[in-house]
Amino acid sequence: MGHRVTPINCTLFVVLYLLIASITARADAIVMSQALRATTIVEYHVEERGVRVDLEIGLNALPVFKNLIPDEIYSDMGFGTEPLRDRLAAFFQHDLPIFADGEWLPGRIQNMGPQKRILRDPINGTPLPVQDEAPDVIRVEMFYPFADGSLPEALVFGAPRGTDIGFVVYHEGVAVNDFRYLAPGYTLKLDWEDPWYSSFATNSLKRRYAEPMSGFIYVENFEVRKEIIVRPKDLQRWTDLGLAGRKDIPAAMQPEIRRKVGEFLARHHPVTIDGEPAQGILESVNFLERTLTSSRVIDPPQDLDLDSAIMGAIFVYPRDGLPQKVEMDWDLWDERITRVPVSAVDQAGPLPSYLERDWTVLEWTNFLKNPDIPSLRAVEAPVEEWRLWAQRAFPALTILALLSVLWLLRRRSTAGNAALPAIGGLLFLALAILANRYGANNQPEAERATAITGDVLHNIYRAFDYREEGDVYDMLECSVSGELLTDIFLETKRSLVLANQGGASAKVKDIQLDAVTVIPGAEQDSFTVKADWTVNGSVGHWGHVHTRSNRYLADLTIAVDDGQWKLRAMTVLQEERL
Repeated sequence: MGHRVTPINCTLFVVLYLLIASITARADAIVMSQALRATTIVEYHVEERGVRVDLEIGLNALPVFKNLIPDEIYSDMGFGTEPLRDRLAAFFQHDLPIFADGEWLPGRIQNMGPQKRILRDPINGTPLPVQDEAPDVIRVEMFYPFADGSLPEALVFGAPRGTDIGFVVYHEGVAVNDFRYLAPGYTLKLDWEDPWYSSFATNSLKRRYAEPMSGFIYVENFEVRKEIIVRPKDLQRWTDLGLAGRKDIPAAMQPEIRRKVGEFLARHHPVTIDGEPAQGILESVNFLERTLTSSRVIDPPQDLDLDSAIMGAIFVYPRDGLPQKVEMDWDLWDERITRVPVSAVDQAGPLPSYLERDWTVLEWTNFLKNPDIPSLRAVEAPVEEWRLWAQRAFPALTILALLSVLWLLRRRSTAGNAALPAIGGLLFLALAILANRYGANNQPEAERATAITGDVLHNIYRAFDYREEGDVYDMLECSVSGELLTDIFLETKRSLVLANQGGASAKVKDIQLDAVTVIPGAEQDSFTVKADWTVNGSVGHWGHVHTRSNRYLADLTIAVDDGQWKLRAMTVLQEERL
């Protein structure tokens, strides 16, 4: 029959059999809402020699795959006495068959036995870092060879009835679909020239990132950003990247490829802002790893498969304010590139769409009614100078008033003229009363200290809304004094950078001041607090919104400098990335 069964660890298999014996009567497997959590998972790997299959059978689903069970256990479970050899033939023909151009492929088992299930992210399918809670499964490795080394144009997949099966297909390492539920009759059209373009005839099985190119426009207050995602294998049709005849992209080649891609894309997809052609600044070109939930720069570089490799280029157009209209004209089209997913993103969120040959322009128009324009808060001014002098003079005025009273009493006891000491006493007493009432210092109470601290922190982070370092420094000088200015600039910029996004910086959305405690003993014209605050930021990148939240606990000294409150010293006690 052409089937070969390698030795199975029967002892472990019997243990699993005993575990499932009590649940055999509960025949129906639990249907999960997500295919990645299905009772059974199957991965198909289409290669030039045939189809390699990794099957994980959940314990509840084992009766459905009874044709794989060894003879003794098969009989003990009450399924009969049919030998395994005959049942394997039925399995490959009816339970999990594969047809190549209409012809049934005889499969064979390469390995089978009990293992732990691979726990995967429920959205993108990547293995989770912690596998401690993985349930027991039967793992079966199978191979369906193509006849005479032929490369079929299409495959049709079968599936058993009575269980939920999550599945994904890879063609030469390229994922053809996102994880979905398997059903009999799914037809896969194979593109052996470029597996990226292999696809199922069923539209619902089309993976989310099926197009080889995509473009994004991000419109912010001080910049417009254009991001282009491309496959270098597709770009090779327009410009020589040195990839002809290759199967992979070695790490050593990647710097030169990045340079060529950046130069090529700089000449394409022109942008106009408010009706004027704009010249972008190439900020970065990187190789990317892209999933349904995130995208990241591959760093450090590693050898990549040519078919699945993708790249992202970022061009920046600095602006003085929020524009009214931005357009990008897509100008790369051929027999492969017929539709391009694009998105225009502003403060209200993304507006996704598609470009085609007869609709090549991505357009953004400013319909924001109340745009968020970065601005600094008016920090409460320090105490006026005359009030400081009044508080300092109060003790002296009080003493002078008392001395005047003593002088008055002495004059009266000697029958002398009491007018002068009386006038002096009244004057000094009045001045002392006024000084006591209106005098103040720059060591505020808790409520004032909290308000000042919150406003100073707000202005420090808002300074980083600006793009140019000179503008950031100018804004920071309004809130930070002395040698601390450079330290604050570097530390805050570091905390906002998303390292796995090629150095992109998150824009601060809000600063939440959680607690402020005034620390006594501050010097004149200053106060020190222990502050606990959280910074929330986000940045749109590669079609995703990446968020960053950091929490800080620090001792802050805020002092009067040039007539305004500024941060003079900071000791970070704790920093936590949430």
